[in-house]
Amino acid sequence: MRPWCLGNTTVRSPFRLRDGLVALSNSPLQGNLRGKKQERDFRQLLGEHNIVELGHDDTYSVGRKWRSALNKLGFLYPEIPKSSSLHQIDVGPIDMITPNGWRLIRANTVPAMQECFLRALAAYYIPSVLEQKFDFSVFSPLRHTLSIMLDLEKRTGESCLNFIEIAIIVQLSSANQALDYIVSQVLAVRNRRIEADNKRKFDQQEREQAAKLHGYVASTFNDYADTNIRYLKATGLVQSKGRGLSFVPEKHVFIEKLIQDTGCPESDLSYFTTLCEGAKLPTDDKDTAQAVLNDLLNQLVIKRGIPFDIMGMPRDTPEDIAIIRYKLEDILSKLNEEEYAKQQVKNWKEISAYMELLITKRNKKTLSDGKEIEVPKAEAPAYFEWILWRAFLAINSLKNKPYKARRFKIDQDFLPVGTAPGNGPDLIFEFPDFVIAVEVTLTDNSRQEAAEGEPVRRHVADLVSRYGGQSGKPVYGLFIANQIDSNTAETFRIGIWFTRDDEKMRLDIIPITLAQFKAFFEALFASDHVEVYLIRELLDHCGDLRSAHEAPEWKTQIERTVQQKIKTLTYPIL
Repeated sequence: MRPWCLGNTTVRSPFRLRDGLVALSNSPLQGNLRGKKQERDFRQLLGEHNIVELGHDDTYSVGRKWRSALNKLGFLYPEIPKSSSLHQIDVGPIDMITPNGWRLIRANTVPAMQECFLRALAAYYIPSVLEQKFDFSVFSPLRHTLSIMLDLEKRTGESCLNFIEIAIIVQLSSANQALDYIVSQVLAVRNRRIEADNKRKFDQQEREQAAKLHGYVASTFNDYADTNIRYLKATGLVQSKGRGLSFVPEKHVFIEKLIQDTGCPESDLSYFTTLCEGAKLPTDDKDTAQAVLNDLLNQLVIKRGIPFDIMGMPRDTPEDIAIIRYKLEDILSKLNEEEYAKQQVKNWKEISAYMELLITKRNKKTLSDGKEIEVPKAEAPAYFEWILWRAFLAINSLKNKPYKARRFKIDQDFLPVGTAPGNGPDLIFEFPDFVIAVEVTLTDNSRQEAAEGEPVRRHVADLVSRYGGQSGKPVYGLFIANQIDSNTAETFRIGIWFTRDDEKMRLDIIPITLAQFKAFFEALFASDHVEVYLIRELLDHCGDLRSAHEAPEWKTQIERTVQQKIKTLTYPIL
C-alpha cells in the first residue's frame, strides 16, 4: 500500500502556497514554469520574496516541487498527460492561475484562506489521471479522514486521531476498506500504545514494522503524516490535539454535512473543472447553510450565554446567511483567543523553550512533560513575532485585547499564519499607563540597520502621535534580535524623528537580544514577581544610559542592566 499525501512534503506549510501565488501573479513566469531555466527562475522568484531560502539546488527541485504542489491542489492549471483523452484546452492554460488560485490570492483573512484550501481539498480525489500510482478506487482523502474521526467520536466520545495513527493507518487506508475496520485498527494501535511503557519507542517500532510491510523508509510515514496534518488544518475544520487532530467544535455540523457527499467525479473533465474552480461546499446550499448557522447560534447564545439577534438580517440566500455566519465565527474566534490568552501565564516555560529554539536555530525540542515543540525553519520569522506575543500575554496585564496586540494572523490553533504586514509595528501592547511597540527581526548583520532603522522609528513615532494625543501615555519601542548590530543600536540611541511638519520627536527605542529578554522573562516568573512595572523600569534604566555612551558601549551597559535586574529578582534585598 502506498501512503497518500494531501499536499507536498517540500511545501509543508500550505499557507506559503498563497505567498508563492501572489509572487507568481506579478511575474512573467506565470504559465511558463517548465524546463530547468524556468524552474530555476521560479525558485529565484520565491527566494526574492523570502518564501524559500536561496542556496545550492543543482536539480532545480524547489521550483519543480512548488509548481507540482500548486498544480495538485488546482491553484495552477495542471498539465494533462498525453495518454489522457482530455486536451489541455479542455482544462485550462498550463501553469496559469486558476479561479480558486485567484480566490486564494484575494483572501485577506485566515477564514477566507481556509475556505480556499477547503474547496481545493474537497475537490481533490485520488487516484486521478495525474496520480495513477494508486491501486484503489477513487475517493476523497479529506472526507475519508473526517469520516474516520466522526466514527471514532461515536465510539469513544472524542474525534481525536493521534499522530502515529495517522502515520501508519489513516494515510495508508482508502475507501476500499470498511470504515469499521479502519477505526478498529486505529483503536487497536491506541490501546497497545496506552499499555506501552515507552511511547516514543513504541511509535518507532510501529513505523519500522509499517516500513517493512509496505516497502518504505520509516521516516516517510512521519513526513507524510506531518504534511497531511498541516493541510487538513488549513481547511479550518480540524485543530491540533497534542501531535494529532480533533474537530473544531464550531465546525461539527458542517463536517457532518460535508462527508454525506460520497460521490466521485463523473469524468476526468468534471474532476479538473471542479479542482480548478474549487468544490461546492455544504454551505453553498441554503438549507444546509441555515443548519450550520443555527448550530453556531446555539454555541454562542445557549452554550456561552452571549446574546446575538439575527432579526432583521437578510437570510434569503446562502450568501446572506454566510454574512451572518462569518460574524458569529468571528465572535467565537475572539472569545476562544481571549481564553487562550488567559492560559499563557501557565505556559511560561513552554514560551521560554520556543525562545531557546529561535536563539539556537534548532527546529525541535522535547519539554519535560514529553511535549514536543517545533519552529518550522521557513516560518521562523512568524514564530519570532508569535512567541513575543505569547510572552506578553503571559505577563497578563494588557489593556488591549489579544487580537489587537498582534498584527499577524493566526489559525484555529492560535499559531501564526505569516508575519505582520509592514505598515506598523509587529506587536502593540497597551498597559494602563504606558505602551510598548515590539519589533523583531532575525537579520543580524549589517543589513539590519538598513532594513529596520527607518521603519521601526517611523512605527514608534506614529504610536507616539496616536497615544500621546489620546491618553498621554508614553510609548516605548522594544527592538529584539538575536544579535544587535551596532549601527542599528546607534540609530535607536540617537532616537530622533521629524514629522512632516518638521516637528522633532524624541523616541525611546531599546534594542535587546532575544537571549536577554528570555533571561529577564524567566526571572520574572521564577521569582513569582510578574509585574509589568518591572518591564517599564528596565526600559527606563536602559534608556537613561544612552546619552553617556555610543552604541557599542550602550549595548554593553544594556547587558549589565539586564543582568542586574535578573539578580535583583533572583536574590531580592530583604
